[in-house]
Amino acid sequence: MLAIDGTAALMSPAPEKRIKDRAATEKAIFAAAKSLLAEEGFQGFGINAVARRAGCDKQLIYRYFGGLEGLVSAIGEDLGSWVQDRIPEDTGGMFLLTYGDLMERLILSYLDALRADPLVCKIIAWELSEQTEQVKQLADARSKALVKWIDRMRGSLQPPKGADPVVLNALLFASIQHLVIAGATNGQFSGVSLKSDKDWDKIAVAVKRIVRALYG
Repeated sequence: MLAIDGTAALMSPAPEKRIKDRAATEKAIFAAAKSLLAEEGFQGFGINAVARRAGCDKQLIYRYFGGLEGLVSAIGEDLGSWVQDRIPEDTGGMFLLTYGDLMERLILSYLDALRADPLVCKIIAWELSEQTEQVKQLADARSKALVKWIDRMRGSLQPPKGADPVVLNALLFASIQHLVIAGATNGQFSGVSLKSDKDWDKIAVAVKRIVRALYG
């Protein structure tokens, strides 16, 4: 292009238009990491793979999550606390009279939440079948988040004397996880059908009886 005086005008390139939306980018990275982990496990889980699936520069994963380790921790915390969105934060102390009331509600809510989220079930299944540092990090983060969730929800409610809620609750939640994963993969466990809503209604009744036997 010529300037008015006839000399060639220097044209600076137009600046690139970049949409800067950190919240949306973090959400995309997080969703990509969870789906990748569920589909391929930790063997296919890496910074480059997550970045490709999220459609972003891998440097953004370091910037927003501190790298792969921070991303794994975020996934672990999400797996332990995502169910809280299904339960009102003011549950504890409002209409629940005993610790048994609380645990019945929480465990049945956990059961429903797992059944409604196949992606989370797949990630938990990978967690249980892999033996790596990343898997340990994921499991630890999820366990801590789950314990915090229970503590927050219980408020002032206390378990009966002589009960060990840490061990008992671990057994209850582990049983629920295993049954839901078995239902999703095999449709049954130990001869018990886990296919229909009616099947799961029977599981819920059994869970209530166990919780009441443990906590009254």
